[in-house]
Amino acid sequence: MSGTLSTMVWPSLLVEPTRGLVDEKLNVIVRNLSPRREVTLHCLHESEDKDVWEGFGHYISDEHGTITVAKDASMGGTYKGVESMGLIWSMQPVPGSRKGLRLRKKHVLSPMVFHISVFDGHITHGFSQLTALVSRVVERWYMAPGVRRVDLLQKGVQGTLFIPPGPGPFPGLLDIWGGGGGRVEYRAALLASHGYVSLALEYLSSDKPMIDVNYFETAYQILQSHAMVQRDRLALFGLSFGSYITLYMSSYSKIIKPQCCVCISGSHITTFQRTVNESLQEFKKIDKVRIEDNQVIWRDIILPIPTDPSKKVNVGHIKCPVLLVNGSDDQNWATVESAEDMERLMEKAGNRHLLQVLTYPGAGHLIEPPYTPHHRASYFVLGNLKVVMLWGGQAKPHADAQEDSWEKILAFLQQHLYSAGPQAKL
Repeated sequence: MSGTLSTMVWPSLLVEPTRGLVDEKLNVIVRNLSPRREVTLHCLHESEDKDVWEGFGHYISDEHGTITVAKDASMGGTYKGVESMGLIWSMQPVPGSRKGLRLRKKHVLSPMVFHISVFDGHITHGFSQLTALVSRVVERWYMAPGVRRVDLLQKGVQGTLFIPPGPGPFPGLLDIWGGGGGRVEYRAALLASHGYVSLALEYLSSDKPMIDVNYFETAYQILQSHAMVQRDRLALFGLSFGSYITLYMSSYSKIIKPQCCVCISGSHITTFQRTVNESLQEFKKIDKVRIEDNQVIWRDIILPIPTDPSKKVNVGHIKCPVLLVNGSDDQNWATVESAEDMERLMEKAGNRHLLQVLTYPGAGHLIEPPYTPHHRASYFVLGNLKVVMLWGGQAKPHADAQEDSWEKILAFLQQHLYSAGPQAKL
């Protein structure tokens, strides 16, 4: 009996890195299975809101009893085919969860913890009732070791500053999120992990009803004057309504003069009202909002694209490179049509060479850092009303868009903030 136990070989599971950034790929290998054995690889995560998410794939071991996720195809589950990160990007709330969930990291000083396990057979449900053959735990961080997080409250500006490790100074980046409001830190933390002093700017909240152009100009100046920032190497990074702010400031401000801009799922349409909140409220009054299957669809609000120049930002004034990132299935905003109009306006103004447009088939509005699970629809707060907003996109093409666009965004920032001159010491 003891001899039998001593020669028994248990399956092993390698997951590397066990601690890394959220945009790093995982290497997942299962060994010591019997040849041609059916197993399920399962990934489990509990969010900060205590909601449980899971992704899983069905695999068959090779003649050596090995499964290499980066090379072998999943036969079924929450994803199919050869997908090295499918366990993460295909995650969904477990059956019976609350509706309209969106997986987002709120507290970046702690990691996202994932439990990766191997189960016997091709399983589709009831994982919590089963015993895994082998499991591993991995940590995924938005903050690299040495990145500093600093709360900012200066000259009326609120936000969070993330500073890379090293003596610096570094290029600076103003991170401007969309109409959801609040302070969203995870992207700024990740950008700091790649060498940029990033300011996650809070500008839409109940205690800030009167935010105007001066607020953004002051935030830019605060970032520009920071001791760890190269004052002549700054960028704006906007998402959704934050992209409109980015385009507006780059076109009209006498103070904000970025070296480049990144705009995800945004538009140049609308006129800037006296305050940001007033501008946003104008959208909510428009009668082109659709509701289908109890989901709110905003994309028709700015269609057809107006011909009246007063109803859009004059992007012909922009003097720095701009990268637009859009999804063709964006159901929240007419971003593809907006990009086409921006191209026409910039061609006419003679600055079309500054515009780079990435349009991803099948991707939706919420183009996040890579491997973030896709959310076709989720809860969104409109004033005092909580609605389910349709963002659009399909899981696989959206995941591909997030991975490809992030690589291109980092290359774009590197080119315009680091490559064209003296570099900071990382």
